[in-house]
Amino acid sequence: MKKASLNFIAVLGLSLGLLAFTTIREGGIQGKVSPVEGASQVLAVAGRDTLRAAVNNGSFVFSKVKAGTYTVLVKANVPYKDATVENVAVTDSATTDVGEIKLLQ
Repeated sequence: MKKASLNFIAVLGLSLGLLAFTTIREGGIQGKVSPVEGASQVLAVAGRDTLRAAVNNGSFVFSKVKAGTYTVLVKANVPYKDATVENVAVTDSATTDVGEIKLLQ
């Protein structure tokens, strides 16, 4: 009886230990800015969380993004104006493409 109890406790402890290390699936956000030289930084904001990504050759990528709804802010270089894309939905294990964001002068 004592051995069965110890085996049960061992199996229970192992099961809980494995559950503690389950992977958290995260998504991403990607897109393009045009003109290519129009911006150098993009922000993704959800509540108090703010993520930053650099713009490389007109493209940006946010990786390891928690699921939720984000506002994407493009910080434009002079003479262009900042741009905003609202309600960008990110789901687990998927990358959301916001497409091409055209900056105005």
